[in-house]
Amino acid sequence: MRWLRTLLLIILCLVFLFVGILFTIHNTDKVSIDLILVTLPQASLSLWLIAAFVCGGVLGLLLSSVAILGLKTRLRSARKRLSIAQHDLEQQRALVTKDSV
Repeated sequence: MRWLRTLLLIILCLVFLFVGILFTIHNTDKVSIDLILVTLPQASLSLWLIAAFVCGGVLGLLLSSVAILGLKTRLRSARKRLSIAQHDLEQQRALVTKDSV
């Protein structure tokens, strides 16, 4: 089963590579990007689009990493509070058991 997943992943990567190559071949027009304060040099349209896609992916990963770190911190805190509460509950049960005997 693992080999099937690996094969599908390889096929998917090859398809993306093929589509990327076709995209690059068909979008060779030179364009310059004007970002209000700065104008980027002329490069092929496909290069700018792929760069924007990669930058968006990296920014998405960074922002989601920050969110995940925050959630992990909250989870660690909740687990610590749960551990303390369970310890207190065990102590209360021990006291009740001693009192009832």
